[in-house]
Amino acid sequence: MHMNLPISDWDTAYNNSAAVTDSASFAERWQQQASDFRQALSRTGQLQTELAYGQAPREQYDLFTPTVAPLGLVIFIHGGYWMRFDKNTWSHLANGPLLKGWQVAIPSYTLCPETTIAEITKQIAEAVCHLADQHPGPIRLAGHSAGGHLVSRMMCESSGLPDSVSEQIEKTVSISGVHDLRPLCKTSMNDTLKLDDDMAGKESPVLLTPRENSNITCWVGGQELPEFIRQSKLLSTMWYGLGATTDAFAEPGKHHFSVVEGLARHDSPLVAKLLGE
Repeated sequence: MHMNLPISDWDTAYNNSAAVTDSASFAERWQQQASDFRQALSRTGQLQTELAYGQAPREQYDLFTPTVAPLGLVIFIHGGYWMRFDKNTWSHLANGPLLKGWQVAIPSYTLCPETTIAEITKQIAEAVCHLADQHPGPIRLAGHSAGGHLVSRMMCESSGLPDSVSEQIEKTVSISGVHDLRPLCKTSMNDTLKLDDDMAGKESPVLLTPRENSNITCWVGGQELPEFIRQSKLLSTMWYGLGATTDAFAEPGKHHFSVVEGLARHDSPLVAKLLGE
């Protein structure tokens, strides 16, 4: 029998940057790839940028449009532990769905400590509602890390989305998502996140009820930290027991940063899962 020993160092358990040798190179490379991609799509008239979904300065999104009539809309929510990044680091990840005929929207949101995770949840719900109104066809949600939490949160009964919007969301893929926020209360990053036990519980999808007819895949890298692999399996297991359609997959050879890069390739397993192929 294998026994899991108690976690003694919560910072190490959730520190993806320390766990990946060349982690610092990823954000720099992504920034350049994203910038090049935006320039290319601007030249072909396939990009609308700095579109507003709300009143706050960061309540903006970029919209990437395919060269054919769109099959639907993918909304990608970025990560960064709710504390870092904006839409402009991730533009190139629109490429995979775009080449398969889907429009892609990538929003920014206000970051902690300027706001709280509960308020970020409300912002993402506002963004999804705005985009659903603008694009009445089918919607797929994808998010990475903290974004994986936020797209999972949109699938909860308490998400704030009206039924009409939820019914448009055919599929959600949470990539390396954090679905139980309570452990983060024990980390030093909570000095910035300012989670307390009450908010951590109310914002943890594993402790919440999925909406009827929810369909979610929890996708994680096979080389990720044990806590991210556990969190992925946890949501899939919990929500399956509450009537949702769930799936959990650990992509071999991928870590926390490389796992999301499949979205940039039209022929990747990740894009196939997201688009239901």
